[in-house]
Amino acid sequence: MNEPMTHRERMRACLSGAPTDRVPVALWRHFPVDDQSPETLVAATLHWQRVYDFDFVKVTPASSFCLKDWGVGDVWEGHTEGTRRYTKRVITRPEDWARLPELDPTSEHLAAQLECLRLVRAGLDAETPFIQTVFSPLAQAKNLAGNDTLLAHIRLYPDAVMQGLETIARSTRRFVEAALETGIDGIFYAIQHAQAGLLSAEEYKTFGLPLDQQVIEPAKSSWLNVLHLHGHDIHPSLFSILCSLFPIVNWHDRETAPSLAEALETQTSEVSETSEVLRAVCGGLRQDTLALGNPAQVREEAEDAIQQTRGRKFILSTGCVVPVIAPHGNLQAVAQIGNLRYKEER
Repeated sequence: MNEPMTHRERMRACLSGAPTDRVPVALWRHFPVDDQSPETLVAATLHWQRVYDFDFVKVTPASSFCLKDWGVGDVWEGHTEGTRRYTKRVITRPEDWARLPELDPTSEHLAAQLECLRLVRAGLDAETPFIQTVFSPLAQAKNLAGNDTLLAHIRLYPDAVMQGLETIARSTRRFVEAALETGIDGIFYAIQHAQAGLLSAEEYKTFGLPLDQQVIEPAKSSWLNVLHLHGHDIHPSLFSILCSLFPIVNWHDRETAPSLAEALETQTSEVSETSEVLRAVCGGLRQDTLALGNPAQVREEAEDAIQQTRGRKFILSTGCVVPVIAPHGNLQAVAQIGNLRYKEER
């Protein structure tokens, strides 16, 4: 290839399995304190992209952006992932689930995030795709109630929890519809409860999957939807089902099964037989390597990931957010690693 691809061209080629001029690369992080207003989150997000020039931009608000209109409180206390601690929950008793009102996208904090997306779109060049983070209803319920309370209520008061989850799902679907109107290229859909240590596969199929399908329905025509499966020990059956709904899957591949190579081989073959969704895997780098390692260690992990995937249908990234303590040299190394190519064995 004589001319470098644009970010958009490179990502589209990656998803179709076509040759690319280099491996696509994307990293994202939280911007604590800056994530408390649309203007400062936009400034931080655009600065991040100007410095590293990634192949797509993930807009990463605090997880409370979709919950504050229900009354939660949270505080920044220096967590290395950039996340905030919840100081006020709104669900304590089973009957509280039924009291959740359905939110409109014009609600104060949801509207602020939509304004953030409009400003990001205006600040990016047209060839740089961007996506909005959307948390699953269960992930939101965890922060409304606390995870221990959520799991206890699911097992003791399932009908009450389902009523609340349905309200959350309707509110989130409406937000997704409004977000699409701002010009985003897709959603980054974060699922946290498909882990064997939290729910059984059957529990997730009851309390998670139907609502996930409802929330993501408006975004199905978008080309850059990313599934993020958070945590360890993801149920293999859920991994397959959820991957069939998204063109890109991101998970903690360096810390839990499957590997990049296993997922790409299995999911590509399954999807090709049952769906026209094109599959790509996104990951390859440990958060600890980016935060505590050095550029040589970053390059070593990246080279291994490229070899696992043969550089096809692969986006180099981490399994989750970049820690806020990650040094510039390591991040710059990632931005430059995309030029590595898969070396065919001869």
